[in-house]
Amino acid sequence: MLKQISIYAENKKGMLQSVTDILAREEINIMGSVTNDSAEYGIIRMVVSDPEKALEAISKEGYICRKTDVLGVELDDNPGALNRLLVSLLEGNINVDYLYLSFNRDSGMPIMILHVDSIYEVKNCLQAKGHCVL
Repeated sequence: MLKQISIYAENKKGMLQSVTDILAREEINIMGSVTNDSAEYGIIRMVVSDPEKALEAISKEGYICRKTDVLGVELDDNPGALNRLLVSLLEGNINVDYLYLSFNRDSGMPIMILHVDSIYEVKNCLQAKGHCVL
């Protein structure tokens, strides 16, 4: 299971760079990320090399952030791989809150980062269907 940090930030120019600057200073690698915005605020979600250190450093700079459990599912790098994962989730009656793409830097394989309810049940379901859950 992976840990994700979610940062709540004002939707203004330079905000994302401000967050990445903090991570760069702390020598924390971003392994996957996605941003969502609204008119005034956005959420930056990231899987990073050291989530505890990232959470502490970003919080110290005044950002509201939290740590969340997410699943990483390694996929084959070919057409239909994501669809096969989504079919498995549908067959398991599993709702996905959101997902985003990352890569396994060792194997070069794509990894879908998933946020779901009942993370342990989902992990077991996907493993039973032959998926590689990190």
